[in-house]
Amino acid sequence: MGLPVALAVAFLLARGRFPGRAALDALVHLPMVLPPVVVGWLLLLLFGVRGPIGALLQDWFAIRLVFTANGAALACAVMAFPLMVRAIRLSLEAVDPGLEQAARTLGAGPLDRFLTVTLPLAAPGVLVGGIVGYAACLGEFGAVITFAANIPGQTQTLPLAIYAALQTPGGEAVAARLSLVSVVLAVCGLLLAEWAGRRLRRRVGR
Repeated sequence: MGLPVALAVAFLLARGRFPGRAALDALVHLPMVLPPVVVGWLLLLLFGVRGPIGALLQDWFAIRLVFTANGAALACAVMAFPLMVRAIRLSLEAVDPGLEQAARTLGAGPLDRFLTVTLPLAAPGVLVGGIVGYAACLGEFGAVITFAANIPGQTQTLPLAIYAALQTPGGEAVAARLSLVSVVLAVCGLLLAEWAGRRLRRRVGR
């Protein structure tokens, strides 16, 4: 869900020239340098039931994010977002602008150039961004437990479930099984990414 937004923001930062670009760049990368617990606390301030955004969502759409599964997803997405943007941005900046200019001289509009030239050439970087985001979400702990808590069956992610199991006497076996599930998910994601990356490289090389 966050990948299209990350692609749009990465393109804006890579190609855009506008006032406040440096401020946007700093804001996007802020979760990378802040402790995850601080990010979760800031999410509580913004999206809590009394926060400026959370109150509007609650009053207008009856949407509540804090201490919900959607809130856990939001916390993971926020932590993964700068990693995805960075990977995609580097890939976009590596695309030869001359190819886009050549497409422009042939009559291709901005959207056509992006879809037929820029995006295919940057596709490996977009894939890397998706993988990094997936990995970050799979292991996120601090922001999730601060913003969404650790509610079994609702907001409890794999890292939270492993932590809870380790805090329970005799829970080592449960923690080991959950850790195995985490390893399997990570390996499957890496294998799928490698397969998709090879296909993308073959297509770009044609």
